[in-house]
Amino acid sequence: MVRSIIYDPTDRSIKERIFHALMFEILAILITAPMAALLMGQSVSQMGVLTIMFAVIALLCNMIFNFLFDLAQRRMGFKRTIKVRILHTILFEFSFVAISVPLAAWWLSMGLLEAFILDFGLTVFFLIYTFVFNYVYDKLREQLFIKKMARQGVQVKL
Repeated sequence: MVRSIIYDPTDRSIKERIFHALMFEILAILITAPMAALLMGQSVSQMGVLTIMFAVIALLCNMIFNFLFDLAQRRMGFKRTIKVRILHTILFEFSFVAISVPLAAWWLSMGLLEAFILDFGLTVFFLIYTFVFNYVYDKLREQLFIKKMARQGVQVKL
């Protein structure tokens, strides 16, 4: 008799949540710091420090937001469809804008409007990046879980 298990995408350890958030932020810094420096006419080091500050804040926000998202999924029972991932992405980015605009204005000695415009450009990038990163992460995690269970002789139901 073949044992089976139902795959639960919300069943993540704190270690995995930290790994997920760190990978998200490291890749984001490697992409955005040089891109923002080029577009803003700022030094890579100044934009690098700003992106690291953003990353630390986003890392904490990411872990808290995703934990709350998982709680909502458990309570409401929805699946992680494309529409749900899009909603997840938009909600996270709006919460982050509320923190990042004042920080960018202060760090770059600019007004809130200029910081908002800068943040808008980054937000457009991050809307796409967040969706792609999390979608690929979910798919890879699911496949790794299925392979791990198969080695143990366990069938996975999605």
